[in-house]
Amino acid sequence: MRSDGAVRSTVRDWLRASWDPERPLAEWREILVESGWGCPTWPEEWYGRGLDRDLGAAVGEEFNKAGAVGPAIGVGMGLAAPTILDHGSDDLKKRFLRPAVTGEHKWCQLFSEPGSGSDLAGLSTHAQASGDEWIVNGQKVWNTGAKTADYGLLMARTDWDVSKHRGITYFVLPMKQDGVEVRPIVQMNGYRSFNEVFISDARVPAENLLGDLNDGWRVGLTTLAYERVGIGNIFSAPTLANTSGRTAREAAEEAAAYLKTYVWYPSRMGRPDLLITHAQTAGRSEDPRIRQRIAFVQSLVRLDQWTKERARAARAAGRAPGPEGSIAKLVLSHIARAAADAHRAIAGPLGLLTGEDGALGGTAAEIALSFPAQSIAGGTDEIQLNILAERVLGLPKEPQVDTEVPFRTVKRS
Repeated sequence: MRSDGAVRSTVRDWLRASWDPERPLAEWREILVESGWGCPTWPEEWYGRGLDRDLGAAVGEEFNKAGAVGPAIGVGMGLAAPTILDHGSDDLKKRFLRPAVTGEHKWCQLFSEPGSGSDLAGLSTHAQASGDEWIVNGQKVWNTGAKTADYGLLMARTDWDVSKHRGITYFVLPMKQDGVEVRPIVQMNGYRSFNEVFISDARVPAENLLGDLNDGWRVGLTTLAYERVGIGNIFSAPTLANTSGRTAREAAEEAAAYLKTYVWYPSRMGRPDLLITHAQTAGRSEDPRIRQRIAFVQSLVRLDQWTKERARAARAAGRAPGPEGSIAKLVLSHIARAAADAHRAIAGPLGLLTGEDGALGGTAAEIALSFPAQSIAGGTDEIQLNILAERVLGLPKEPQVDTEVPFRTVKRS
């Protein structure tokens, strides 16, 4: 049993001997992978130190104090790597974990489809075995980062003659091939973060199957759990106490390039951090109704922080991601809605203007056009409520007519 103090002392010694702020980022990330300190909670045989979550957080704090750069941010580290660690073969771990840490590979998520909406298990993108490959055909939608991704986390149907949840397989899809076409989607807030992906006879090596054949639903739930718990970290830049030097500069440039796609995501969250400033600049900070709205939002923010602590505690105890993920996702939706409502109340008519003449230089209008996405992305609020009702509260499931019959017989759009 390793203590907090012993771990902190060891990592501080290692950083003193290894951290050079003028080292090229690529060179530093290779050192990081070999040391295991970049991913301290991963198993020792897979570039980690085998620490629990609390000790892993202590390592992160020591890195921050030293101004030392960590692994690359994004879907690769946030979703792909943990899913591969939980379900992947040793071959997949060898090929994909290291490039996730270094940032060599970019990833996207290929789950949602235009024909099934929130019914993820109703997907109809399908994969057919062909020798040592799988041939994939179908369409995915709302795929952030697909334009630049090297690989996609793909759920596809591989058996039409069993129930919809049991005929899905999870693949790692190479995105840079002729059979994959990515088209940007123009959003109502003017950004083009999302894409639709058309897959036509795309090829996936047989060794890129993640988990067991037809067990993709279980693997997909793992990815969704990580997404719901860690969505704030996946799309945010790391902060360092000391950002001087070549390594930190290159890491900041890397993060900025990646996060350019997600520049409007803070508005999607409702920008609760701007409420007090907005009220003060608008001369509404003494209005008791406005103050009450802001206090309500702050209470929800506290709830979110506590829920995340519960999730971390569960992981530290060795439990898989559980209902905390769906609770956290719902809380974030409530925060976004409440914060957007508060901004509208503060701004009044100026909240309709998108230019510099608008409230908060147009940010209030951007929030109004962006926050609805928070209740949809990563699983709708209604899906999260169903999960909590059925899996946590033990309530009976909604009547369904398509869960125990062969998917081939189910009517689809």
